[in-house]
Amino acid sequence: MSLEIRVPTLPESVADATLITWHKQAGDSVEKDENLVDLETDKVVLEVPAPEAGILGEILVPDGSTVVGGDLLTTISSEGSEKSAQNIPHKENADTKKEIANDIPLSPAVRRLIFEHKLDPHLITGTGKGNRITKADVQQFLEVQHKQETPIAEVKPVNAPAAKMTAPAIQSSSSSRPEQRVPMTRLRAKVAERLLQAQQNAAMLTTFNEVNMQSVIDLRKQYQERFTAKHDVKLGFMSFFIKASIEALKRFPAINASIDGDDIIYHGYYDVGIAVSSPRGLIVPVLRDADQLDFAGIEKNIVNFGSKAQTGTLTYEELTGGTFTITNGGIFGSMLSTPILNPPQCAILGMHAITERAVVENGKIVVRPIMYLALSYDHRLVDGRDAVQFLVAIKEGLESPAHLLLNI
Repeated sequence: MSLEIRVPTLPESVADATLITWHKQAGDSVEKDENLVDLETDKVVLEVPAPEAGILGEILVPDGSTVVGGDLLTTISSEGSEKSAQNIPHKENADTKKEIANDIPLSPAVRRLIFEHKLDPHLITGTGKGNRITKADVQQFLEVQHKQETPIAEVKPVNAPAAKMTAPAIQSSSSSRPEQRVPMTRLRAKVAERLLQAQQNAAMLTTFNEVNMQSVIDLRKQYQERFTAKHDVKLGFMSFFIKASIEALKRFPAINASIDGDDIIYHGYYDVGIAVSSPRGLIVPVLRDADQLDFAGIEKNIVNFGSKAQTGTLTYEELTGGTFTITNGGIFGSMLSTPILNPPQCAILGMHAITERAVVENGKIVVRPIMYLALSYDHRLVDGRDAVQFLVAIKEGLESPAHLLLNI
């Protein structure tokens, strides 16, 4: 009995996907639910599991191909044997002679990196949770491997015609300045497209303010231990910013709206996107109905998003929609920036690093932990006055967090 393995139905608005990596070769034995291939869309990496145990048939779509929902990828013979497996031709790609071990759990991003460099994951020490191999582990392994190798550069005569370069890696032998040309990932291409779209199609402006984080820091320090013991999650800064943003959005509904053609859509719910760094690039999972969550619920969702982002397991539904976005460049040390809109949203809040600065309080110079805030907004929909007052409302909520807790 032969079972067809096809590209699953892709999420709405996703036209096609790129086949990244086959984890099995023709003739290999596969177990039920074992991942056979990774498909990359504009937002997520989809895994195609084996519906039954058996022998993998001929691979019909090679790595790097563009596929659409329903395309036939291969077949599985559930009644296969060693004899039948020997009769199936093995299509071996020259770039994939080194098979990646399937006995080690790897995220799609890590597996792809190992696959591209033809590494043996058994030789890499994992430092992630449960000794899982992270992207940083692979990069460190590559650096050590690179130092141990002594490449010999080919020296060409000065007047000799340059050979046509077909390989992705290009190295200059005279100055030892290496270059590498690689195709842009679908996620990076989509991010580039949307950022360019935001700059071209919106009247984008940015307003700035600063917030004294002393009250929030004191509150976290006072209740952190009890909060962690009760909810099994740490009380971070992001939950305060989300709560403050929601209260400000309620006061200024235009900032929670979007433009659709000649219409304005005012959203009666608060789906907050949280920009997260992942091995594949910047992604924005969405916290649905954030106004209905308490501080613990928000923190748990953020931790879950971060974990899924690192392992590449965020679903398409978790990455779509959103009425307002918050991005935190402060975790990377950013002092000030102008965040770019996430279309079709009309505003995005940028957080930055907390730095001790000299400020004047009651006529005296004191040192306080200050954070600069930036609000980028679409001036077609949001007036400058509303944008400034919105940011002031967030500042007031953070400097007096009791307002957020008491809803006053």
